[in-house]
Amino acid sequence: MKGFVRSFAVAGVAALAVAATGVASSSAASTKASSFTLGIVADTGGLNDHGFNHLAYEGSLEAVKALGIKKQVLQATSSADYVPYLTREAESGDKLVVAVGFDFIQALGQVAKNFPHTKFAIIDTPASAIAGKPKNVEGLTFESQQSGYLVGYLSGLLAKAKGWSTVSSVGGQDIPSVTSYIAGFQDGGKAADPSLKFLNAYSNNFSDQTACETIANQQIANGSKIVFQVAGGCGLGALQAAKQKGVYGIGVDADQSYLGSYILTSALKKVDVAVEQAAASLLHGHFDAGGDLVYSVANNGTGYGKLNAAAKPYASKLAKVLAEIKSGKIKNIPVTVK
Repeated sequence: MKGFVRSFAVAGVAALAVAATGVASSSAASTKASSFTLGIVADTGGLNDHGFNHLAYEGSLEAVKALGIKKQVLQATSSADYVPYLTREAESGDKLVVAVGFDFIQALGQVAKNFPHTKFAIIDTPASAIAGKPKNVEGLTFESQQSGYLVGYLSGLLAKAKGWSTVSSVGGQDIPSVTSYIAGFQDGGKAADPSLKFLNAYSNNFSDQTACETIANQQIANGSKIVFQVAGGCGLGALQAAKQKGVYGIGVDADQSYLGSYILTSALKKVDVAVEQAAASLLHGHFDAGGDLVYSVANNGTGYGKLNAAAKPYASKLAKVLAEIKSGKIKNIPVTVK
């Protein structure tokens, strides 16, 4: 958390310096920005996953617009692309190369070692998880369990009111960035309805929509009335199953309410904000070498999306729970699934 706060302080000081020194400094800042390229390497879920990778791409667009920098984006089609794509970005002179997701851990460890003067960031993974703990890597991490808790609490409220006994989740992989969402979901659901039952399964990929649709159909057949997808592009299949079977779905990472009125809400992870702010921090001279920028409800990095008609009656209760997480009244939300 300290790194995140510090990045804003550095950016603020830099902005004031530019304002105070007039045209010369503005020209220098423009020159610095014009030579700054932000590289994004998306994982196999694809830029059209309407979630994690898409948000990283949106963050790069916002950085270009707000900061005057340039961008380069590569989309991996398999894990074999990770090392060569990260290498290509580093060799091209990018000032910051962002690896989108946990699956890049091994590849980033290798490439960061080979390019010690290039700055790297990895989304949803602490820098300490990278082999060798390189000082040219910064983690962009999220308190995803908070978002999970919020949508789980909403699910529990609705299930209790409707007399439903079961809700479910479909994860992409059994990895921390996924399980933290699901653990929070289950904890929040139990807080609203202690008798609520949970089904959970993993598709072991983030792109095959059919795999997630099959899992969700099985869960719905076993009584689930609300399906929470935590599987990126694959998870869109789980939400499609919810739509077809007439139950509610919960989106992940981005606000996925655009999919239809059956989307109860979405658990938000503001990857776009993280990407833009990491680029802004480095542009203004700050980089958390070997450390992390942490995003949570406290700094509007996590939360929940638009509420549908079924969820709106619980808006005030949900807002209260968010405030209690923010104040620390609700704490120690689990990050592992029991």
